[in-house]
Amino acid sequence: MSASKKKSTLSPKIVGTVHSEGSLRRALQLRAWDVDLLELRVDHFAADPGKLIRAVPMLAVPLIVTVRHPAEGGANGLSLATRKHLIRQFSGLANYLDVELRSVASLEHEIESARAQGLQIIVSDHHFKNTPALAKLEERCERAVEAGATIFKVAAQANSLLDLQILLAFLTIRRASGVSVMGMGPFGKISRLLFARAGSALNYGYLDQPQVPGQWEATVLKQRLQEVSEE
Repeated sequence: MSASKKKSTLSPKIVGTVHSEGSLRRALQLRAWDVDLLELRVDHFAADPGKLIRAVPMLAVPLIVTVRHPAEGGANGLSLATRKHLIRQFSGLANYLDVELRSVASLEHEIESARAQGLQIIVSDHHFKNTPALAKLEERCERAVEAGATIFKVAAQANSLLDLQILLAFLTIRRASGVSVMGMGPFGKISRLLFARAGSALNYGYLDQPQVPGQWEATVLKQRLQEVSEE
């Protein structure tokens, strides 16, 4: 278990995603105040997970471990059995475990084990083509809460002001219970800064190259959030 493990708070946090050799090198250079969390996308390192394990003691901030489902952007087409093994391998090093809503039933044992170790559970939901209706987002959030989510994370393609409005309405309704909301695409950058300022619990950025359109570089996002938060 990481010595830096801390209980999550709902104040907005900036997350840098480690999904490549370049982003890992960048993560190892970060200082404790550059970002608030790092997400280890273990699926991208499945061929050599030891590389990440060896890096963990040198990382300056708390960690999220994610072994993403292939249907929601996961790398390397990992089987359920491989994903379970990697989650067990990394849970003892992390502060949060991220599991997709579609995976909560099949990964129930891993979620319960992680919770017993003191990890906070992020249940995530990705919509790469559009933004769902508000009622659908509410329904999926309820399912995540029932599954034991500490934070429900939704990322949706935001193509219009209406999409932005729907996501902001969802955040406004649910932020007290702990949600992370972000847009991708044309309104992605606007949404990520706006939603972070409005109370989105976790706000993701890249460290070397964007994974989806509409992302900020993580340290820049933190700087911009500090600027717009100043009175």
